[in-house]
Formats: sequence, structure tokens, C-alpha cells
Amino acid sequence: MTDLDETRLIYVAPATGRSGVGDYADDFVEAVAPHFANVVDYRIDTEGAETARDVVAHARAVRRLALESHRDGPTVVHFEQSGGSLSVFWSAALPREIPVTATVHDPPHPVWWPYKTAGVARHRLLHHAIHYPFRSISTAVERRVMSHRTVFALTDTGARALTTVLPRSRAESARIFVPERAPAPPVTDRPLAVGMFGHVYKGKGFESIEKLRAELPSDIGLVVAGRGTTSLPAVEGVTVFGEVNGADEDRFFASIRLILVPYSKHNPYGRAYPASSAVTRSYAYGTPIVCLTEGALAETVARGGAVGVDHIDDLAATVDGVVRDDEVMNRLGHAVARVAAEDSLANCVRPFLDEWARAVAPIGVTPELDSR
Repeated sequence: MTDLDETRLIYVAPATGRSGVGDYADDFVEAVAPHFANVVDYRIDTEGAETARDVVAHARAVRRLALESHRDGPTVVHFEQSGGSLSVFWSAALPREIPVTATVHDPPHPVWWPYKTAGVARHRLLHHAIHYPFRSISTAVERRVMSHRTVFALTDTGARALTTVLPRSRAESARIFVPERAPAPPVTDRPLAVGMFGHVYKGKGFESIEKLRAELPSDIGLVVAGRGTTSLPAVEGVTVFGEVNGADEDRFFASIRLILVPYSKHNPYGRAYPASSAVTRSYAYGTPIVCLTEGALAETVARGGAVGVDHIDDLAATVDGVVRDDEVMNRLGHAVARVAAEDSLANCVRPFLDEWARAVAPIGVTPELDSR
């Protein structure tokens, strides 16, 4: 039978630093690469400011790579799709004989605004005039491009949502991995402070910082870190780290006991069910979270290490009750450690490796992968 040892992976994702998906892709492709004969790591370096010419150029380049590789031998093409990734989505329109899979990071849609080029994005009215009235057409395009392909979501909730939008695709559930990080102090040994972490954009809850600071007791510190946080309006009593990497990231998580996740992924185009990389980064440092039980975050609460609230007005009071209670904090910390072990990178790539082996196996042969 065909084994992945004889297969080439063409991996298409946003470039490092363009988005959280690009950062995720760095670790993911490094983990799966040893299972393949070789990997072509194709990154989209124009994400967030793509022209129509950029999209066409990337789609043609990926198509050329895929066709040439398919002629040479077994090939799988995998895409890391997110709400604003135009080139990644359109590049997935490949001939049916080429095995294609994708991780949909903002389910249930592989791309939410498929025509939002840099020129369209500059004009808010034009953007919505193009996308909102023609949502059914956009969905039909998504279904056609991803028809009869395997699509992964990084939560069970997201996978269920995918089946409604992409009924002719095979939706599979996977997990977003918890990365390896330096050991952090036990949560009860850290300062009496809570944090917010992540890339600043609408829906991530950073617009609530002033409200949260006003409602939290003054002796509980509020510390903020992540890409774009230095551009937030200054709020008295809030410490801003900015983007953190390496030792700076270690110091940030050592300075807080909890991460607040007041995410709301509902917009006029529908509800999204993404997995949270801020949560997995927090778990990497043994840090529990308090979050809104919205979308896929309800699943996070059910798995452990997280306390959920139904409304943002309840967030500060819940934090105050949790962060001071050493028994509760220790119990949450143990749950975080368990989930982090379950969702190690090695464990989280298994569903993808199994699917890729199935995709390139001869008909009637059940692939068996070793545990490398």
C-alpha cells in the first residue's frame, strides 16, 4: 500500500506573523513533516492586504505545484483556511483527482468574505454591499470548492457547524494543540492579577477592558498582552505588555493567575465557532481561564480548566470569587494540566495523519500508521 513515507505534502497557510493561523501553522507543519517523503511549505505572505492579482497568482502557483507533484507521485494538499484568507481558500479549487484537505479555523465557513481584497476592504460600504446580499452565492461557491473534500474543525462544535454549511464535504473533529512552553510558577504563587491575551480585533473582547477594570476590585491587577495591544486606549490600572514572545511571554504568564476570554464571535453574517489559540497558550503555562460560554468556549468549559459565565456583566464577580480561592485555583490548575497532556501536538496531529494515509491508500486498503 501507499504509505506517507512515499507521499509529498503541499502545505498552504498564511505566512508567519500574518495571523494566529500562520503561527499555528509553523508548529503544525514541523510536527507532520517527518511522516512524509517531503513537504512543500507554501505560505501566503499577502494575507490581510491581498489584491485580486495576488489571489490569482497564489492560486496559480499552488495549482502548478499540485499538478506537478501529483504527476510525480502520491500527493496530499492541505490548507489552513480562516475567515479572511482569500488566497488560501481560492487555491483549494484543485482537480478532484488530487487529495485535498483543509482545517477550517473559523467554522462554519472556510472563508467569510471571499471577495474582500485590499481595495474592497478600504470601503466599508462596498465590502458589505458585495458580501451581505450575496451570502447564499458565497456559500454555494464554498460548497463547490470544498465539495467531497475532508474538512477539519478544531472543536467538536465547529465540526458539527461545518456539516450544515458544507453538506457535501466530510467534516472531521480535531483539536487545537497546546504548545510546549517553559514551566510557570504554580498559579497560587503568582501575583493577584488576571490577564487578557491575543491578537486585537473585533470580537476578541478587548473593547471591554475599561468596563472590566472598573468592575474588578482594585487589588486585582489587570495585565494585557498580544499583537496590537499597544494600540489600545490607555486605561488607568491596566498594564500592557504588547506582543510577547519567548522570555517576555514567560514573564507575562508568570504575572497572572487567570486569563479572561470575553470572546463573542457573532456578527451579522452569522455565528463562528473557532478554537481559541489564546486558551491553548494559557494552558501551556498552566493558567486557567474564565470565559463567556459562547460558541466553542462552552466545549472548553466542559473539558476542564475553565470557568464559564453567560454574560460579560458576570465576568468580574466570577473572577473575584475564583482568583482568591486557592482550593479552586489548584483544582483548575490540575484540570488544565490534564487537558494540556491530552492535547499535546503529537496527539493532535493524529487525525490528520490518519486521514492523509486514507486519502492516498489504494482502494480497499486500510492504512496503518506507526506511532512516530
